[in-house]
Amino acid sequence: MSGGDWMVELVRDVLLLVLRVGGPVLVVGVIIGLVISLFQSLTSIQDQTLSFVPKILGMIVLALLLLPWMVGQLVRFTVEMFQLF
Repeated sequence: MSGGDWMVELVRDVLLLVLRVGGPVLVVGVIIGLVISLFQSLTSIQDQTLSFVPKILGMIVLALLLLPWMVGQLVRFTVEMFQLF
Protein backbone atom coordinates (compact mmCIF):
# COMPACT_ATOMS: atom_id res chain seq x y z
CA MET A 1 0.00 0.00 0.00
CA SER A 2 1.21 3.45 -0.73
CA GLY A 3 1.65 6.30 1.72
CA GLY A 4 -0.84 6.37 4.56
CA ASP A 5 -3.30 3.90 3.06
CA TRP A 6 -2.17 1.18 5.43
CA MET A 7 -2.80 3.48 8.40
CA VAL A 8 -6.33 4.22 7.26
CA GLU A 9 -7.03 0.51 6.85
CA LEU A 10 -5.50 -0.22 10.26
CA VAL A 11 -7.72 2.39 11.94
CA ARG A 12 -10.74 0.99 10.09
CA ASP A 13 -9.91 -2.53 11.26
CA VAL A 14 -9.47 -1.36 14.85
CA LEU A 15 -12.81 0.48 14.84
CA LEU A 16 -14.59 -2.55 13.39
CA LEU A 17 -13.01 -4.75 16.06
CA VAL A 18 -14.17 -2.38 18.79
CA LEU A 19 -17.71 -2.47 17.40
CA ARG A 20 -17.65 -6.25 17.08
CA VAL A 21 -16.33 -6.82 20.61
CA GLY A 22 -18.18 -4.07 22.49
CA GLY A 23 -21.35 -3.93 20.45
CA PRO A 24 -23.22 -6.90 21.92
CA VAL A 25 -22.70 -5.68 25.48
CA LEU A 26 -23.89 -2.19 24.61
CA VAL A 27 -26.93 -3.50 22.73
CA VAL A 28 -27.94 -5.57 25.76
CA GLY A 29 -27.57 -2.47 27.95
CA VAL A 30 -29.83 -0.49 25.63
CA ILE A 31 -32.47 -3.25 25.47
CA ILE A 32 -32.53 -3.67 29.25
CA GLY A 33 -32.73 0.11 29.64
CA LEU A 34 -35.71 0.31 27.30
CA VAL A 35 -37.52 -2.50 29.10
CA ILE A 36 -36.90 -0.92 32.51
CA SER A 37 -37.97 2.52 31.22
CA LEU A 38 -41.19 1.03 29.86
CA PHE A 39 -41.81 -0.68 33.21
CA GLN A 40 -41.12 2.58 35.07
CA SER A 41 -43.48 4.57 32.88
CA LEU A 42 -46.26 1.98 33.25
CA THR A 43 -45.95 1.76 37.05
CA SER A 44 -44.95 5.40 37.74
CA ILE A 45 -41.90 4.22 39.69
CA GLN A 46 -39.10 6.77 39.27
CA ASP A 47 -36.24 5.18 41.20
CA GLN A 48 -32.85 5.71 39.50
CA THR A 49 -31.31 2.50 40.83
CA LEU A 50 -34.13 0.48 39.28
CA SER A 51 -32.71 1.37 35.87
CA PHE A 52 -29.03 1.31 36.73
CA VAL A 53 -28.61 -1.98 38.61
CA PRO A 54 -30.30 -4.37 36.13
CA LYS A 55 -28.46 -2.74 33.23
CA ILE A 56 -25.07 -3.18 34.89
CA LEU A 57 -25.84 -6.75 35.96
CA GLY A 58 -27.05 -7.71 32.48
CA MET A 59 -23.99 -6.20 30.82
CA ILE A 60 -21.61 -7.91 33.26
CA VAL A 61 -23.30 -11.30 32.78
CA LEU A 62 -23.15 -11.00 28.99
CA ALA A 63 -19.54 -9.82 29.09
CA LEU A 64 -18.61 -12.84 31.20
CA LEU A 65 -20.44 -15.19 28.84
CA LEU A 66 -18.80 -13.65 25.76
CA LEU A 67 -15.37 -13.28 27.35
CA PRO A 68 -13.75 -16.26 25.56
CA TRP A 69 -15.00 -15.01 22.19
CA MET A 70 -13.90 -11.43 22.94
CA VAL A 71 -10.43 -12.52 24.00
CA GLY A 72 -10.17 -14.71 20.89
CA GLN A 73 -11.02 -11.75 18.66
CA LEU A 74 -8.46 -9.53 20.39
CA VAL A 75 -5.74 -12.20 20.28
CA ARG A 76 -6.41 -12.86 16.59
CA PHE A 77 -6.11 -9.14 15.83
CA THR A 78 -2.95 -8.82 17.91
CA VAL A 79 -1.32 -11.76 16.12
CA GLU A 80 -2.20 -10.17 12.77
CA MET A 81 -0.60 -6.90 13.88
CA PHE A 82 2.60 -8.62 15.02
CA GLN A 83 2.81 -10.47 11.70
CA LEU A 84 2.30 -7.25 9.80
CA PHE A 85 5.19 -5.42 11.45
